[in-house]
Amino acid sequence: MTDRLPDAVILDKLAARLAAASQREWFVDGDVARGPGTVGVTLGEDHTGEPRHLDLNFVLNLERPETTTLTDCVTGYGSTVEESVDLAIGTWLDTTGSAVFELLVQDGSFAGHFESDDPRGFPGWHLIHGGLVGWGSGPEREAVQLWALDHPLAPALAPVLTKDLELTGGQLVGIKVIFGGREGSETAEVRVNGEVHEAASAALADLDWPRPAEDLSYARTYLLLVQTSAG
Repeated sequence: MTDRLPDAVILDKLAARLAAASQREWFVDGDVARGPGTVGVTLGEDHTGEPRHLDLNFVLNLERPETTTLTDCVTGYGSTVEESVDLAIGTWLDTTGSAVFELLVQDGSFAGHFESDDPRGFPGWHLIHGGLVGWGSGPEREAVQLWALDHPLAPALAPVLTKDLELTGGQLVGIKVIFGGREGSETAEVRVNGEVHEAASAALADLDWPRPAEDLSYARTYLLLVQTSAG
């Protein structure tokens, strides 16, 4: 198996891409890519042994990481490990990163906002909806992404997530959604604060998104929930 890139190299890549995406200064300080104010990104423990896979922690306040960290993971697919890592960082920035940046600036420039009573929103929570990224192969490679644009995921997943979210006691909840594949070989995964949520993953698998007969089609997004005063 090809070796994983050194953490220092990954952090350098992260800092450069975060700076370009946010138009703010980011730099590497030890084991942290630091941004403006108290914001930073750290690498999680490599628990897969897969060099294309990254565990990333977006920390809103580096002085209080235990209560301000949004944990996520992402895998990139390229012809080399370096290309794969670059693609993984880009996918993470376009989904998770866009939602967190929007939380910080609150002006709609990075992601969309949906109130708890919006038909596309998440009951009881304010939703910041990260970007929706699609990939695959063949003429139908965009099928799942296009389906997701017309079929809001938050209200579809809310019924199986709401009770568990109430138990977290947190003001912020990050939900990664990834699904797709082809007929007979499908992926449907929902992670809440970095952990797989089996019931929500099953609910996602039950939705009628396209399953191409031969082509591959995937989509990924990130739902950042902010507790409302009513909640």
